[in-house]
Order: sequence, then structure tokens, then C-alpha cells
Amino acid sequence: MTTKHALAFYKFTPVPDPAAEQVRWQTWGAETELKGTILVAAEGVNGTLIGSREELEHFQGQFGTHFGAMSFKWSAVDPDNKGFFRFKVKLKKEIVTFGVDGLDLQDNGEHVGAETWNELLADPTVVVIDTRNLYEVDIGTFPGAISPETTNFREFPQWVEQNLDQQQHPKVAMFCTGGIRCEKASAYLKGQGFEDVYQLDGGILQYLEDVPIDDNRWEGECFVFDQRVSVDSRLQQGTYQQCFACRHPITAEDLVSPLYEQGVQCPNCADPNAADTKQRERFRERQKQIELARSRGQQHIGLDQKDQKDQKDQKKRKVSK
Repeated sequence: MTTKHALAFYKFTPVPDPAAEQVRWQTWGAETELKGTILVAAEGVNGTLIGSREELEHFQGQFGTHFGAMSFKWSAVDPDNKGFFRFKVKLKKEIVTFGVDGLDLQDNGEHVGAETWNELLADPTVVVIDTRNLYEVDIGTFPGAISPETTNFREFPQWVEQNLDQQQHPKVAMFCTGGIRCEKASAYLKGQGFEDVYQLDGGILQYLEDVPIDDNRWEGECFVFDQRVSVDSRLQQGTYQQCFACRHPITAEDLVSPLYEQGVQCPNCADPNAADTKQRERFRERQKQIELARSRGQQHIGLDQKDQKDQKDQKKRKVSK
């Protein structure tokens, strides 16, 4: 069995014709065995691909030549993990949705590596902020880090306005999975008057790649946005699965909970007092079809648009509880 790898990347750079880039890379990807998603917007590119080392290195060369130098992060993938079901290039308004116009992405936080980051973690005068969403923070973070407890990145500016003050919090350090969210979050803080702003260069994934194991301050696992769900401190595939309904990582304890139903709900989104809904019946039917396909040795591919809408509705109901 061919060893598989994951390649994550992003770059903020002007893209004059995003639609043309979508066609270019969708056509390119159709000629390979790579699976994954690339986001293209006027502000740049962002993506994660899974495949063989050879094809990913070829992609890295082609993509890097076309868009210029950028950070590519490698990690291992369990050979039995499907990763993604297809290769997709999507057009987006933003490569990471933040909802704040006019950010000066050239004036963001000071990028720091693993050694300096550990010093910041140990400095009691520094406010360390985990800019990721709550379901990501739940499975791992740095000790002492503050979670804004957001359900999506758009909520971050409001949290800053309500909880941070440049006089009371003169030094702020922030981190995220691969660094991309901190580019916008730190630029936003700088625009709000914060002067001493730091960001973990390359995010958690780069930190785990660079830091010696004895100096590693990371606690838990790191959520990633593909079928691996999480990686551990050595960037190997983690132990978590993911709920189809709410997308929250689920533990071994969750799997034996009476509230867990594969493909339908987990303890994070189940309401034991609610009557079954049409949505849950659809999830049950989908799970039935997955199991039937598996019994025939076939693969049940992806989500249709209705499934995706149901997932979003489920998230909204969870947040409103």
C-alpha cells in the first residue's frame, strides 16, 4: 500500500482572476490521484491535499512556482484513512472567513518560532490567545491559553472588543492550526491599536514539526480539517473521530455513550428530550446506505448539498441551546 501524506498550505497574495485559477488547478488536479480542497479568493490561496509523496512534491513545485514562495506543511496519514473523497477547487470571498474589510495584512503580528514561543508561554505579562473555535480547543491547546469560545472565526473581532484592552493587555500572543487565522487576527489587533502582538509562525503544525519533544508544551491533540480529524504531538494521525451531524471531535467515551448514534448524533449535539426529526431520519438513511455500500465493497462518496445544509442547521441549533 502506497504511503500517504498530507500537505497543508496558504498564502495571502493578490489573485487577479480567481475563476481562471479555479479552472487551472481543477484541470491540473483531474490528472492526478490527489484528493483534497483548495480555496481560491482575490486575497490568496489556502488548501490541504492528501496523496503520495511524489505527487504532492510535484504539486508543491508547480503551485509554488505559480504563486511564489509559501509555507508548505507536511504530516503523515494513516494508510487506511481516505482523507478526502475527491479533488476540489472552490472560489471564496475570503480564504479564511473573518468578515472584516480593509485589514492591512502587511501590518500583522511578529512571527515567532518554537523557542521564542515557549518563552512567551512562560511570560506572565503575555496574554496567550487560542484563535481557533471551541470544538478545536476542546481536544488540545497550550497551557494557560485563553479560548474566546467562538463557534466560528467571524466572532473573534467582537470577542476582542469585549475582552481585550491595549492598556491592560500590552502584550498579546496568538496561535492557530497552521498560521492563517493569526494573519488576520493579529492584523485586526494591530489595527485596533495593540502594539506588541506576536503570532506562532506556521501555527501549531509547524511548532510540532520544529520543537524537540522534551521542549514540547502542547497538550492534547490538534484538530485538522480533513478525515484524519486530529494529529498528535508527533504529527501522527490522532485518536479522535468526528460526529457527522455537528462535526465535533468525539472520544472513545463518546462512542459508548447512549447518546451516540453513528452518523446521526453524538453527546455534543444530541438532545435526549427531543423527538426524532426529519433531519435525523435522513442521517439514519444515509448511514444505512454507507453500511450497505461497505458490505458490497464500495465507497459511499461525500455529502450532497442537502446533507451540508443539514449539518449547518444542526450547528445553529447547538449554538442556540
